[in-house]
Parts: sequence; structure tokens; C-alpha cells
Amino acid sequence: MTDSPAPAPSSSAQPPLVLTPLGWADPFRWLAKGLRDLVAAPGIALFYGGCFWLMALVLGWVFRASPEYTMSLVSGCLLVGPFLAMGLYETSRRREAGLPPQLGASITCWDSHMGSMAMLVLVLVVLELLWGRASLVVFAVFFNTGMPSTTGVLQAIFNPSNWQFVVVYLLVGGVFAALVYSSTVVSIPMILDRDTDALTAGLASMRVVLENPGVMLLWGALITVPVVLALWWTWGAALVVVGPVLGHASWHAYRAAVAAPSTTVPPQADT
Repeated sequence: MTDSPAPAPSSSAQPPLVLTPLGWADPFRWLAKGLRDLVAAPGIALFYGGCFWLMALVLGWVFRASPEYTMSLVSGCLLVGPFLAMGLYETSRRREAGLPPQLGASITCWDSHMGSMAMLVLVLVVLELLWGRASLVVFAVFFNTGMPSTTGVLQAIFNPSNWQFVVVYLLVGGVFAALVYSSTVVSIPMILDRDTDALTAGLASMRVVLENPGVMLLWGALITVPVVLALWWTWGAALVVVGPVLGHASWHAYRAAVAAPSTTVPPQADT
């Protein structure tokens, strides 16, 4: 009786995950590459930049109408933003593979990754709901006479006597922002590139942050500061440019942080 041959490895097996150490200059290289991608596909960038600006206008309206929900909506934008940027990731991916960028391909890049994306969305929605609830609790504790108006929120933030509220509010928001950031900074590009499951992608994203805390903190600041300035000084209009640049740059951040496997399948050429 002869031994039966061992089964051949499945072609669908995921290649091993190899993380690459990052340097302090890397985030600036990602931004430069993101700008080049924008210049190469300005029409696609304009489409997604307009979507980011629309999100900013909705955020501003909520802040004026119901300021206590602002942090909750900010968390929602942190949730929607990376998924909206998936089309920008696909555009950068196609350019990397030598294929022409196409708006249609960027919009439909979700199709083959719906299962993984749905699971990641579910996890982030739970975080978003918890963040919104925690934000309301902080307001209720420090403003037990009722939720302040828009003017009241601004006065509370800039009033030195309310420093406890500001510290607690920022700490609570910072914890949830860190969770969202660390779990999405490379997970969505990884799902697009490797078609991996949400758990693997989320854990890999956290590993990247934990193994490169300083560089990823710098990258988080380089994402946050331009967005805040765009919201503050231009009513979000600058996001038409800032958003696409950061979206394209995030793809290059993933490429730099996670070594590309030799078995990675490039995007299919158009027929």
C-alpha cells in the first residue's frame, strides 16, 4: 500500500504577512506620491474631493444645530472617510500596476470584497456608537443644566475654568480616535490588495502602529492637521485637494508598511 501524495497547497491561501520598518521621512514621501497620483488623475480626485467637502458641510451644519453630536459625527466621518478613500486606493493601485485610472473602476472596487468590508464596517460602527454615547455622557456630566448651544460649546472650550471638561472630552475622543485610526490605517488598503479577512487586516493594521508608534503618530498628525486647517479656514473647501492627496498617500503608506507578496495579483486589465 503506497502513501497517497500530499495535497497541493490551495492557490487561495494568503501569503505570509511581512511588515517593513518605517523611517521618519517615509510619511513625507507618501504625501509626495499622493500628490503625484492626484496630478495623474485629477478628475477622479475632484469627484472624491467633492464628496469629502460635502461631508465637511454636513459636519458644520450639525455643529451649528446640535453641537453635542459633533464628536459623534466626527467619529462617523472617521468611519466613512477611509471607506470613501477606497476608490482613491484603487486608483493608486491601478497606476502602480501600469493600468489607466478609471472612475468606474474606483467606484466598483468594493464588489469583490463585500464580506470583509461589511465585517470591518460592523466593528467600526460599534466603535462609532460607543464614541457618540461617551461624548454625550461627558457633556451631561459637565453641563447638567442642559446641553449648551453652539456658542456655549465654544465658550466652554475656550474658558480656562472649564479645563476639566476639555481634558476629559479630548481624552475620551482621543481613545476612540486612536482605536479607529490604528484599526483602519492599513486594513482597508490591505483588504483591497490581498482580499484578506477583516480580522487579519485589522490586527495587521494595529501591528503596524504598535511596531512603528512614532512614525505612525507622525502620519496621524500629517493627516489630522491639514484636515483641521481645511475645516477651520476654508469651510472644508480645501478638502477637494487635501482629501484626495491623503487618500492616495494612505495607499502608499500601506505599501511601505506591508511588504508586497510575490503572489499578489495585480488588477485585471480592461477588456
